Amino acid sequence: MPITNVVKQLLIINVILFGATHFVPVLTEYFALFYFENPLFRVWQILTHMFMHANLPHIFFNMFALYSFGSTIEHFWGGKKFLFFYISCGLGAAALHTAVNYYQVNSAIDILVSNGFTENSIFEVLNYGRNNYNPNWMQFLSHSQLEGLMSSYYPYSVGASGAIYGLLVAFAFMFPNAELALMFIPIPIKAKFFVPAILLIDLYLGFSGGSIFGTSTGVAHFAHLGGALMGFIMVLIWKKNEFNNMRWDR
Repeated sequence: MPITNVVKQLLIINVILFGATHFVPVLTEYFALFYFENPLFRVWQILTHMFMHANLPHIFFNMFALYSFGSTIEHFWGGKKFLFFYISCGLGAAALHTAVNYYQVNSAIDILVSNGFTENSIFEVLNYGRNNYNPNWMQFLSHSQLEGLMSSYYPYSVGASGAIYGLLVAFAFMFPNAELALMFIPIPIKAKFFVPAILLIDLYLGFSGGSIFGTSTGVAHFAHLGGALMGFIMVLIWKKNEFNNMRWDR
């Protein structure tokens, strides 16, 4: 169907910011989402990170999904409800991603504190420079624990993927028998099978640290799951209140 107004505006904002970061790379430092104890964290990053993208394939696939699923959902819900849902799923993605990072960082810090290091000294080392750590920590942390600390504290998160996963859940809920013809899988798959399958894959890869395409590197699987979870909760609430005085009007 023709592209809807809010989807079009979201596409424009994402493309403009992607182009802007190409010419002014420092924008990424201000608008990407850093771990909240990292000195580079700013509160607005909770919102702005979902309009930033790392590279051309990243923005292409996210915007293609936004156009493909978003226009259909906005057509039925209206612009205000759709935008509220989209932003909420992005915030849900940031929340779960941050919670997982908090667990990784503080699990390692607790071990170090129990072995004589102080929190202040640990953060002094972490904040001294990117990917900086005290070699003495390796006496008390396993490789995976140290890697979890470093990969949670330093990297930033960008992308609309969490919001997109929320749209996928909403689409599967509204049109469970719609057949999706995917780029890499020529056989049509019903939405009610495709969406749960991709969520299970993300859950597995989130714990294993892998990637769908075999190159791990910073794919925020728990952000995807956070967006999907937020979308699922919101759709259930709206479905329950569809015909009473708490329903959302356009």
